[in-house]
Amino acid sequence: MENQEEEIFNNRIELGELALAVSKIKNELGKVIIGQQENIDLLITSLLCGGHVLMEGVPGVAKTLTAKLLAQAIDISFKRIQFTPDLMPSDVLGTSVFNPKSLEFEYKRGPIFSNIILIDEINRSPPKTQAALFELMEEKQVTIDGQTFPMQQPFLVLATQNPIEQEGTYRLPEAQLDRFFMKILVDYPKPDEEIELLKKFNYQTQIQVTETVNAILGKEQILSLKETIQQIIIEDHLLKFITDIVQATRNHKQIALGGSPRASLALMQASKALAAISGRDFVIPEDIKTIGLPVLRHRIILTADSEMEGITEDEVLGELFNTMEIPR
Repeated sequence: MENQEEEIFNNRIELGELALAVSKIKNELGKVIIGQQENIDLLITSLLCGGHVLMEGVPGVAKTLTAKLLAQAIDISFKRIQFTPDLMPSDVLGTSVFNPKSLEFEYKRGPIFSNIILIDEINRSPPKTQAALFELMEEKQVTIDGQTFPMQQPFLVLATQNPIEQEGTYRLPEAQLDRFFMKILVDYPKPDEEIELLKKFNYQTQIQVTETVNAILGKEQILSLKETIQQIIIEDHLLKFITDIVQATRNHKQIALGGSPRASLALMQASKALAAISGRDFVIPEDIKTIGLPVLRHRIILTADSEMEGITEDEVLGELFNTMEIPR
């Protein structure tokens, strides 16, 4: 009987390689980043799912640094694009240039062609430039002059924005927000974490510290781990639980616009990745509730009355999760 019980709880999918990879990434980022363990877990989850991330926080909380270090810990190409009000779509995607030797137009690729793209202050560019990212983020390809150019795999967009300074910014449209797999809120460090931060950089510059972060994974390993995530088991009653949650956002009295079917797919994939990172080859209801906020907070629009009362998306979603019956 004991042997049968052991077999029941043994993982049917080998997760040793994934656990080792996640541990290595955390160790490398931990050389520089103090605290933010939950946000690092969310970034790794998005990386394993191939989903884009929007990071929101006030200046100086290491949003850009964390994104750069994640790319530095993986042996893949990385580009950083600073969005500004005068940035044009061609500055991001590239453009066709006339070659006088061949007498033909040749496509000159923009900086977007890389494995990991860091877009700093994505809401500082006008809607025309933001719209240029639609096809790129959803279909992971760029169409220029009738020609389609696929992105390298893995492909991940990490975008940052400042929630406080709104002058000279352009609010991201709902269609673009929905293309982000997660929205991570980066808060101030705790007092003990800030003291540790000061000690770490007391006698070393930021450049000296960041140079200690090594590339410990290759692109083939990342693609292999993504396939492992796809194999994680999620039972039908949990798929219904996900559907019930997203459906509830569409019928909530404080929500004007609820989650789309893309939200349901993202919640399923993120739950599977979180289960794998936790060492399980199957999803439990707590995985869905834990990952629900970062997956859904940017996909809903509150009613005008709720916004006027100062109610936040997280408060509404938290209350919604608490009222949902957890399947067993």
